[in-house]
Amino acid sequence: MIDIENYLNNFYKGTKNPSLDAMRFFMNEYNNFESEMKFIHIAGTNGKGSCTEIISNILRIQGYKVGKFISPHLIKYNERISINNKLISDEEMSSLIEELKPKIELYNKKENNNITLFELITTIALLYFYRNNVDFVILETGLGGLYDCTNIISRPLVSIITSIGYDHMQILGNSLPEIAYQKAGIIKSNSNTVIFEQDKEIINVFIKQCEKKNNTLHIVSKNDISNYSYDLNYQYFNYKNIPDLRINLKGKMQIQNASLCLETINILKTLGYFISDESVKKGLSTVVHRGRMEVLSNNPLVVCDGAHNEPAILNLLNMINMYYSDLKRVYIISILKRKDYDNMLKLLSQDKTALFILTSGNDLKRYASKEELFYSAKKYINPKSILKLSLTNAIKYVMTSSTNSVNLFVGSFYTYHTIFKEINLFIKNKL
Repeated sequence: MIDIENYLNNFYKGTKNPSLDAMRFFMNEYNNFESEMKFIHIAGTNGKGSCTEIISNILRIQGYKVGKFISPHLIKYNERISINNKLISDEEMSSLIEELKPKIELYNKKENNNITLFELITTIALLYFYRNNVDFVILETGLGGLYDCTNIISRPLVSIITSIGYDHMQILGNSLPEIAYQKAGIIKSNSNTVIFEQDKEIINVFIKQCEKKNNTLHIVSKNDISNYSYDLNYQYFNYKNIPDLRINLKGKMQIQNASLCLETINILKTLGYFISDESVKKGLSTVVHRGRMEVLSNNPLVVCDGAHNEPAILNLLNMINMYYSDLKRVYIISILKRKDYDNMLKLLSQDKTALFILTSGNDLKRYASKEELFYSAKKYINPKSILKLSLTNAIKYVMTSSTNSVNLFVGSFYTYHTIFKEINLFIKNKL
């Protein structure tokens, strides 16, 4: 059996001109089986992971067989591909890789171009879901929409486009309408699209694309949401004619995400699928989204949130104000080199009484060094409130810290496996 982690970690991760040529090659090799499947396709700068989890949880509770494709993974690649929350096994993934190897070699030789890691994983996921006869696939885009590997699908039941913000500008464009245009690439002919009300210049991009594709656009309004409140466990709200909803995710942005999902459920109902209000309510109240305001330890209090762009950092600060304003805040920050870490640090510096621990992440090639982060941070933060530590030493510092603080690991999802593993080792050794 293939060593999956080793094989995929060493698979081609380079870039090439944006196109769906490789995905078309794979689908043609398998007689375009994707056309027989039922998809809910989700794109957006932030929130697509939450929407993927919410919708798949509701449909699973209703009794449907639901394939879920997410990225990135937090600990192992198998997490990206699951059916009813059961991950694809090592044996199943290894078998599909072996099956695809000759096709990869054929394409690489024929086109003088390399199949990328995401093209491979997306193809594995689609084949796995098809062969397991799932009722729905909840398909999260990796990057953008128009040229994202997942956009090989021809006609989703519903396309959801969550928030539009600045991220991956070197690929998607430097203005919000340019970024929105790339996300709008998942809008397909004679289907449905769900968005939340936002700036007119962004909305107009979606209106234009939907008109062009004869696609029905559903715009969720703030006025559709009422009776909002929250406590430490849940957020409570009504959506249109559905009262007494509660969601097991933190932050007001999750109400917006949940509303997009509820509108999607309404569309599915009009298409003839049965989904009870009971399943909707249970799906919202039991949804779990790892790596997003996830509590990894209660004593000391340690929270992990993968916020890694401007909108996500602003949302994070809002959540901290909602839930942890009475505690001393300690931020442990690791940021990839390709991210706008100067602006992220500037935003985090708004928390004037916090301590900031800067790390070089868990991969020196990919992460900005703690010295680079410090060079930016000292422009906005008193150096006396900054520590520079390795990620391992930062975890040790946090796990032996005082109990009247909240320790927040932020800036990237790719440090999660290191943080999760080492914190659990600390907890185990304390018992």
